[in-house]
Amino acid sequence: MDRIEVLWVDDEIEMLKPHFLFLEERGYNVTACSNGQDALDLIDYKTYEIILLDENMPGLNGLETLEQIKSKMTSLPIIMITKNEEESIMDDAIGAKISDYLIKPVNPNQILLSLKKVLNHKNLIDKKTIQNYQKEFGKLSTSLNSLVSHQDWVNHFEKLIYWELELENLDDQNMLGIFEAQKKEANALFAKFIQENYPNWINSSEGPLLSHRLFKESVLPEIKQHQPTILLVIDNLRFDQWKTIRNEFLNFYKVEKESAYYSILPTATQYARNALFAGLTPLEIQKQFPQWWKYDHEDGGKNLHEENLLIAQCKRLGINRPISYHKLTQIKQSQNLIKNLQNHSHEGLTVVVLNFIDMISHAKTEMEMIKELAPDDKAYRSLTLSWFKNSSVKKLIVKAAELNFQLLLTTDHGTINVKNPSEVIGDKETSINLRYKAGRSLTFKSKEVLDCENPSALKLPSISINGRYIFAKEDYYFVYKNNYNHFANLFRNTYQHGGISLEEMIVPFIALSPR
Repeated sequence: MDRIEVLWVDDEIEMLKPHFLFLEERGYNVTACSNGQDALDLIDYKTYEIILLDENMPGLNGLETLEQIKSKMTSLPIIMITKNEEESIMDDAIGAKISDYLIKPVNPNQILLSLKKVLNHKNLIDKKTIQNYQKEFGKLSTSLNSLVSHQDWVNHFEKLIYWELELENLDDQNMLGIFEAQKKEANALFAKFIQENYPNWINSSEGPLLSHRLFKESVLPEIKQHQPTILLVIDNLRFDQWKTIRNEFLNFYKVEKESAYYSILPTATQYARNALFAGLTPLEIQKQFPQWWKYDHEDGGKNLHEENLLIAQCKRLGINRPISYHKLTQIKQSQNLIKNLQNHSHEGLTVVVLNFIDMISHAKTEMEMIKELAPDDKAYRSLTLSWFKNSSVKKLIVKAAELNFQLLLTTDHGTINVKNPSEVIGDKETSINLRYKAGRSLTFKSKEVLDCENPSALKLPSISINGRYIFAKEDYYFVYKNNYNHFANLFRNTYQHGGISLEEMIVPFIALSPR
């Protein structure tokens, strides 16, 4: 077993020899050093796994030495040892990101315990995480066959997300591979569940909350008479991505409600987000507002009338207070909204739509660099967090909290990392989306899709009498027969939406109040 290299810096180093012998008998190599400057010289030419550092030394004191060590080696763990119990000294040391803090006199067992705690902390967490997941693995697999309601599936999905976020931090990725297989099995059974139940849900008020009922049943009850409210719709925000950015809100907001709803099919912006703002199914939008609906094969933007649809819904619901709508596609738009947010504090609802995560998913399809940055779900979440921390939307949230805005956060649908191509044949008017197809003459592999021969049965408009929709299940994506291999390779391991998966359909609705 490799011995652990320790540097111990103390001006009374001769008095610590019994401690050195104790540690060396337990697998530690201790290098003794009597002052801060010598310590800085030593770390330049020898690698240490941890440093024990006295706070009160002549010359460079402990805090000064600590600062210079950290400027050279940010991640090197340091345990501060001091006679001084002043709170300001502790605050300075902790602020400099020490790993532990001990008060003299210290005995050898105290030192050993601190070393183990610091050096083995991650190993112990990893070991416990693996043990806990191994216990839970059987329960998750067994429970899959007993999920009978839409809420059962939400609960199961939230458990899967919990374990995915736990396992992704392990150094050993074998467990994550086992988990991926378990999630794949869950998505296969979820597709069957949707196939059996979705037609009834979309044609009644039974079943889960769907996109076209979200505003009336979740947003409207949260609009308070004497408090301004922002509805923030982040396109493509998956539930795991919300969990990843959740802590970024907590300095400014309290989470009052953390719930899920189901995106309608297709899980695509043209359908799901229009339905959210209209309070209507796509078929109802097409019939009631034909001037605001475009079919997949038609040129032009498919979401150009969200504000009109929102205003029409608010009138139907009898909302009399002012409402504004803001789609942020450029930094300048965000900056202007932040600057003028005070002017919206009299409104009943300030709606903000953000497409950045949607842009990331499309960029991953089109740009090799983004494919490198987000090769898997872990990296995709990390990229989302990095964006959010540095984004103008976080500045908007901080300003909103200062102005006492309530915050409602949601999305229109999620995305899934697609792995398996599914061959499809269609005519020139067939939609181009990789996870669903709308068209007249479609040939496909029936086991890999949900086939909708009668679009009106799923409250979807059809371009002709014999039009139909097909939705990809699990992690399949549609590829035309022409030049099949090229496009199969081009789109494999990209983030797509429009089909049936836990990641696309079960999405967050969060209510937050300012601290």
